Amino acid sequence: MEDTRWVNPHQPQTLYMGVILCYVQGVFALLSYPALGPSALLILVGLLLGGFGIANEKKWGYALAVTTAVFQIVVFMVRGGGLPALGNVGVLIGFGFDVLLVVLLVHPMSRSYQRIWFK
Repeated sequence: MEDTRWVNPHQPQTLYMGVILCYVQGVFALLSYPALGPSALLILVGLLLGGFGIANEKKWGYALAVTTAVFQIVVFMVRGGGLPALGNVGVLIGFGFDVLLVVLLVHPMSRSYQRIWFK
């Protein structure tokens, strides 16, 4: 019997896509280490552990993923990613994926599923 899993296709679509996006965002955080510094490592660890926790239906994983996803947006805003970045399409696309991750994780379907089924 399988004890742990990296993704759980039996979860709602919003959580399933959120887990996959956690892993992808974690890899991109590692690639952006020169620009973000130590906060990139926090984002990497938080998203990878959070996605793994969500896939295994753990409440701590959901809380960690949501906290890290919001932290990622805060880091973008603090680092001056607001107005100067409006001309850079790549930065805006990356920011869009950051916001998408938060939306997927706090969607009512995701929240109700984790409230009922997560341990």
